[in-house]
Amino acid sequence: MGSLAGRRIVLGITGGVAAYKAVEVCRRLVDAGAYVAPVMTKGALRFVGRATFDALASEPVQTSLFDEEYPIPHTRLGQGADLVIVCPATARVLSDYRTGRSADLLTATLLATRAPVIVAPAMHTEMWEQAAVAENVAVLADRGVNIVGPVAGRLAGGDSGEGRLAEPVEIVAAAHEVLGVATGSDGGDLAGKRVVVTAGGTREPICPVRFLGNRSSGRQGHALAAEAAARGAVVDCVTTHPDSAPIGSGIRVTSVDTAAEMAEAVAGLSVEADVILMAAAVADFRPIEVANQKIKKEGGVPEIRLEPTVDILATLGRDRLPGQVLVGFAAETDDLRQNAKAKLQSKGVDLIVANDVSVPGVGFGHETNAVVLLDSVGGAVEVPLTDKREVARVVVDAVVNRLRTNRSLNGDDK
Repeated sequence: MGSLAGRRIVLGITGGVAAYKAVEVCRRLVDAGAYVAPVMTKGALRFVGRATFDALASEPVQTSLFDEEYPIPHTRLGQGADLVIVCPATARVLSDYRTGRSADLLTATLLATRAPVIVAPAMHTEMWEQAAVAENVAVLADRGVNIVGPVAGRLAGGDSGEGRLAEPVEIVAAAHEVLGVATGSDGGDLAGKRVVVTAGGTREPICPVRFLGNRSSGRQGHALAAEAAARGAVVDCVTTHPDSAPIGSGIRVTSVDTAAEMAEAVAGLSVEADVILMAAAVADFRPIEVANQKIKKEGGVPEIRLEPTVDILATLGRDRLPGQVLVGFAAETDDLRQNAKAKLQSKGVDLIVANDVSVPGVGFGHETNAVVLLDSVGGAVEVPLTDKREVARVVVDAVVNRLRTNRSLNGDDK
């Protein structure tokens, strides 16, 4: 039984490019035990085939107010729902819902329900920033509708900006929160576990203005935190990018800047952690001296002497608790497997997730990644180029398997 067992959720899919992400939302809701009734608009059918949702959801897709099987489908759906989710929510649907216009089965269902509603808007930045759209969203929020997203990121047609659909894990986490169900309450394969995730690139100051850093966006670490929380864990996310960190039940965010700050935060959290995922790109060196004032060009080229930062991963490997699963990450530009294997052995970790950041679309600054997972017993799993959410799923799967192995070795299996 999942954490949403017994909950009936109407999932409305509208005609936006982001409709494909509703497939993942549907899968996660069903995996959590929910009964999912999908409703698709005509526009949605232009982007995603109904057969996909027929296969994944708990009942066949409905698209019309005049289906013969259900004489008044909107009433049946609206009255029987514990929650209605609209994903994605286009500007048209937001307008219809705000004004009470019953244009199709989905909007009729929204008007016919007294259940809580989540809308996850997705559209181009220019549309999202229109005064009319902003007013519609504000009115709906005032009426108690739960708004999830949008977020900044890559949009259709190669554009980038505010208007990207929130990640499926965040939408499902919002469903748990609205229904008053903690993601870690039961059912998830990380239920009852405490997970620490680090994310982003540390910044080592040179002066009050400049720092040594890297291009890590924190996306992979944040995806790991959201995935672990969605699967039942209580998650501490230690990140240099708190503004883009995942939110929702079961996630606590700690903001840091430097390697020393990250080391201190992780040290305090590690003593209660079942799993530690060190996805952050921690600087290897820092300036020995930090200028009190901005370094001026007129002063000539400064001499900056460096010293090593604390090796957080090696320290965790040396001091970790019995049964604790420790995962390291390696960003490489050559000899990927050889370097990753060396790090796996030298740091004393269970798993290394390695990627070649010189490959287009991989790692730093991208929404996609391609990795190889190496484990301490000689196993290897390759994940071809995909979005970082899917990479997070594979990594967490490997963590769950290692936890089960540890329990078996300790004689804890029931």
